[in-house]
Amino acid sequence: MKQLAFCFAFAAIIAVAQQSDGSAQESARPNILFIFCDDLTCQSLSCYGDNRHLLDTPNIDRIAREGIRFDRCLVTNSICGPSRATILTGKYSHLNGFYNNSNCKFDSDQVTFPKLLQKSGYATAMIGKWHLVSDPTGFDYWNILPGQGLYYNSQMITKDGRVRQDGYVTDVVTDVSLDWLRNRDKSKPFLLMSQHKAPHREWAPALRHLGWNKDQDFAEPETLFDDYSGRSLAISDHDMGLDRTFTDLDAKLVPAPNLTDEQLKEWNAYYEPRNEAFRKANPQGRDLVRWRYQRYMHDYLACVKAVDENVGRILDFLDAEKLTENTLLVFSSDQGFYLGEHGWFDKRWIFEESLRSPLLVRWPGKIKAGVTNRNIVSLIDFAETFLDVAGQQPDSEMQGRSLLPLCQGETPSDWRKSLYYHYYEFPVPHHVRPHVGVITDRYKLVHYYKPDVDDWELLDREKDPLEVKNFYADPAYADTVKELHAELERLKIEVQETAEPPRSAYGNRPFAGEPQIEQPGGRR
Repeated sequence: MKQLAFCFAFAAIIAVAQQSDGSAQESARPNILFIFCDDLTCQSLSCYGDNRHLLDTPNIDRIAREGIRFDRCLVTNSICGPSRATILTGKYSHLNGFYNNSNCKFDSDQVTFPKLLQKSGYATAMIGKWHLVSDPTGFDYWNILPGQGLYYNSQMITKDGRVRQDGYVTDVVTDVSLDWLRNRDKSKPFLLMSQHKAPHREWAPALRHLGWNKDQDFAEPETLFDDYSGRSLAISDHDMGLDRTFTDLDAKLVPAPNLTDEQLKEWNAYYEPRNEAFRKANPQGRDLVRWRYQRYMHDYLACVKAVDENVGRILDFLDAEKLTENTLLVFSSDQGFYLGEHGWFDKRWIFEESLRSPLLVRWPGKIKAGVTNRNIVSLIDFAETFLDVAGQQPDSEMQGRSLLPLCQGETPSDWRKSLYYHYYEFPVPHHVRPHVGVITDRYKLVHYYKPDVDDWELLDREKDPLEVKNFYADPAYADTVKELHAELERLKIEVQETAEPPRSAYGNRPFAGEPQIEQPGGRR
């Protein structure tokens, strides 16, 4: 009996030791914190060094200073929902089925990286802007904005229903994110996707940032008055210009929705004297565009200031809780955005400002600090990167590549030299023609193909960094055009888009228009 008792005791000790070892291994796996913005462009972040010096973003800059800054993180379809679907699935729009924001619903039965991390033992949470219509899956906890949500006092949706969250939305998303971090299952590594509405249109600032620039003028982009000469009709016949599309809500000639009486009083105290001066001056033509540009910059950049402050709150929490060292922190956006370049706001185009997304990655001890990388990377790489960091295999249908080697200073010999791009949504909300293209470090070959155009353009970023010229018909580029046509066809096969997209891809249903304001009872 004594011998049997000893055996049981010894077995129990071994079991406890194995459990203890397993827990140690579990806790050693890195946490993953993904801070994601909507329509945040590199020009607005001081760590990217835009020559206009529009804004200082010290907290976001800290991530770049302590990690790696990617300078050519490109999107595959420059629009909000499709970019989010691509990140989750690691697949292009034509394979994940989410082509546009007009009539698509995310197929939640697909394999996503959060599902795989959850299955492997990660605690998973999705907080903030979701914008994919269907409910989130693969998350232990989710608390999302309905559709676009509102900047002030927005409702949020959980598994248990809707709750109004008083306050400014960027602060609220961070509050909920920090609350989840404090109360998470600490026996597991975590994946937290903390996703902001800001700085999406209508760019409503926090009250504390009204007048933040002290009415100083912002430098104008060189192409603010681009006349699109020598370009396709697809370029000039748009509906996203400061000269033609800017609404009273965009211009803050009417207040942001859903303000309380107290908030509205403070809002009007700032805007109304300035609006009255505008009405009295009644600017026209270029003067009107210049006024709109200045108002737009005040509001958009104020939204970015709030993001930067809240990034600082997250960084401080990680430091205080001693989570910094074992947390992969990724900061990015669903695409870039125009800050007056070509006379535009919004995104959609293959041109650099909307094609390029900020991407900053920090993992102390694993990623060298203060590094810049200029390889072509993409949002389609995020899923496989997160899985690689967690020691998990990607799904066989994923089309990206892990960025971990690049983050650690190694560039695989077969790293991509080109990227496939396809934008579908037409005609609403901004009348941007569908186009497909191939992007290299220097060139972009673009085909505008629906419904009344069939035009090709060649952009040469080395000769024409502002992207205002079409070199397609220039005899000096004949060989380049031929090579890029061949590369485009090769990429179509590689990414498995060799058939005409379904009609529904273009989003031809009636559309509520931009900015999308969430109404009670609506999900989008």
